[in-house]
Amino acid sequence: MINNTQDITPRITLVGAGPGDADLITIKGIKALQTADVILYDALVNDELLDLAPAHSIKVYVGKRSGDQTHSQASINQLMVDYAFNYGHVVRLKGGDPFVFGRGFEEIEFAAQHNIQAQVVPGISSSIGVPELQQIPVTHRGLSESFWVVTGTTANGKISSDLIDASKSKATVVVLMGIHKLAEITEVFKAEGKSSLPAAVIQSGTTVNEKIAIGTVDTIVAAVAEKQISSPALIVFGEVVSLHPEFKTIKALYDTVA
Repeated sequence: MINNTQDITPRITLVGAGPGDADLITIKGIKALQTADVILYDALVNDELLDLAPAHSIKVYVGKRSGDQTHSQASINQLMVDYAFNYGHVVRLKGGDPFVFGRGFEEIEFAAQHNIQAQVVPGISSSIGVPELQQIPVTHRGLSESFWVVTGTTANGKISSDLIDASKSKATVVVLMGIHKLAEITEVFKAEGKSSLPAAVIQSGTTVNEKIAIGTVDTIVAAVAEKQISSPALIVFGEVVSLHPEFKTIKALYDTVA
């Protein structure tokens, strides 16, 4: 990895690539890519963004998605620093926003420990952008005054205690990295008497592979199975899901049964 070019100034830019659609990256993120000597990119990053980098730049895939831990976080941190010292400007390109379950702060902290200048370029978080593009606002007057963004499971594989707290509130609850625990997560809401609460699961939001399942806490597991939805996907619980056009059909069915 040693480069003999003289006068290299190491620097690192963490860039949020957004939820998947390449057009949703910021102008500042594009400018960073256009000056990159090296790009370390995650699995959820749209490959179209790599074409924005100079022809000489090195592109390094570093995985980081459910079931694909190609590199540990420690090895990514070290690669980032090594490439910066040897090549100059490293862009760490991360899906969504670097600081929303992206471990971005750990990366800039590691850079600082090696006296490397680091900058952060925020990205559109899937937690807001993906529901929004499906006409599901995370807040709406009369329906939800706030929202939670929580992880489906903790590092030890258990349901997050924050998720349990969120289920007790009237807020919209957006769950990231929870699709494989969907059945367990719905039980948390059922325990709070919220079986009829509107729910949605969105796979590969903003991309050509996007799928959505709409239902209630009681029916969403079956709806996800029917639509064959899998990771990467996020889950939305809350009255705001009732604003989605498909929910009108579900509500009409419930009204008929009632």
